[in-house]
Amino acid sequence: MGLVRRPHKVNLIVGLLSNDTENLARAKDSLRRIFGRTDFESPITDFDHTEYYKEEMGSPLKRQFLSFKRPFGLKGLCAAKLRTNRLEKRLSRGGRRTVNIDPGYLDLSKVILFSTKDYSHRVYLDKGIFAEATLFYKDKSFNPWPWTYPDYKTPGYIELFNKIRLIYKAKL
Repeated sequence: MGLVRRPHKVNLIVGLLSNDTENLARAKDSLRRIFGRTDFESPITDFDHTEYYKEEMGSPLKRQFLSFKRPFGLKGLCAAKLRTNRLEKRLSRGGRRTVNIDPGYLDLSKVILFSTKDYSHRVYLDKGIFAEATLFYKDKSFNPWPWTYPDYKTPGYIELFNKIRLIYKAKL
């Protein structure tokens, strides 16, 4: 029988999408007030992997990832998605989001994203929030699963998460 142990703390990450860099900046400022300082901010890049957000947020969309300096306990991470949902709503205009905020976490072996949508590969956490294993670490790099979103499979995103993993590893 395995021993019950307290899980290690993880690295909170957030993906941002918007068609306006000012909206990204407002979201980042708010996220820093909620979660603390960042230890990594990716460059802002073009996002053209799906048309899913076009009607609501317009185009062209921009993508940025943030990593937060303070390690987080797994127990409270479900609340991170609830808080970012409230922030999305607060930053909305005319009932439409101006920014999409996708929190998750990274540890040495995986990248997990949170969602309000259930699916076969997602596990229910609490309060309407599901978790999805998006990337796994093997052979000195993160790797995608068959269900991983197309953008998270790209070499650029993989490289970015490998960099955040090194930052996280140094915190341990």
